[in-house]
Amino acid sequence: MKFSIIAYGKAGRGPEAELVARYLKRIPWGATVSELSEGSAIPPAPAGSRTVALDERGAAVSSAALAAKLGQWRDEGVRDVRFLLGPADGHTAETRAAADLVLAFGPATWPHMLARAMLAEQLYRAWSIITGHPYHREG
Repeated sequence: MKFSIIAYGKAGRGPEAELVARYLKRIPWGATVSELSEGSAIPPAPAGSRTVALDERGAAVSSAALAAKLGQWRDEGVRDVRFLLGPADGHTAETRAAADLVLAFGPATWPHMLARAMLAEQLYRAWSIITGHPYHREG
């Protein structure tokens, strides 16, 4: 299963971008970031993929619950999961409705670059939970 982060805005070379790269590089399944400029349309989803929209109106789920959902999709044969980080004004109602999952990192509003880093870490953590890697320790 491959993870793709599709995000509005440019990362630059700051510490947040370094964190994103560090976590995504650790995921053996493959993970990429694509950047969109303001006003650009989100590319259509590949056939058979799943889409997760990060939005403040989404569900706040635990790392284990996210891993369980990704593991379920993997077991169903899903090969690609796209994670959408919206523009400054958030995702449209249509984007949220079309997503297979709308996810929030709690009730706080996070800067886009920090949200990217948090998402990259959670994807690595989900991979570690699914594969039994010791990075995620329960308890």
